[in-house]
Amino acid sequence: MISFFGFLLFGEGTLDDVLANFDTDLGIPFSAVLNDAVRLSYAAHLMLVFPVVFFPLRLNIDGLLFSKSKPLVMDNFRFASLTISLISVIFLGANFIPSIWDAFQFTGATAAVCIGFIFPAAIILRDRYNIATKGDKILSVFMIVVAVASNAVAIYSDAYALIKQNKTSRE
Repeated sequence: MISFFGFLLFGEGTLDDVLANFDTDLGIPFSAVLNDAVRLSYAAHLMLVFPVVFFPLRLNIDGLLFSKSKPLVMDNFRFASLTISLISVIFLGANFIPSIWDAFQFTGATAAVCIGFIFPAAIILRDRYNIATKGDKILSVFMIVVAVASNAVAIYSDAYALIKQNKTSRE
């Protein structure tokens, strides 16, 4: 919705980062007030959405790392340690990743491959009810190998482009 209304407001002059358009005078009455209102509403949106996204992240990481332990709500030390660790990683990522587009490149290279190829093939390999045939399992292993290889190429090309871009910007 932000992108859609940003395009309606700025037309062909819409920048990649829509919020960057609100750094200038919009040429309308109360332009500064509108700029501040948009920025404050976006900050409020982030503050309200973060806990909704962070809760399942913390719960899933706890389930992966401590699957045999008692529930997270019953262990205050583990809850606090996991929360502080995750927030620290998120804070460091937010401060040291130069551009959101870099993060999107690596997320797209990994998440899309996992969701589209690796997870479905892993489900077939796990096959609790013995529905999958031997051919299905061989195809699943092949699909995982190809997905991991293509994922490695995508991550390598993203990292190479990022390093090359940093070298050219320094020179």
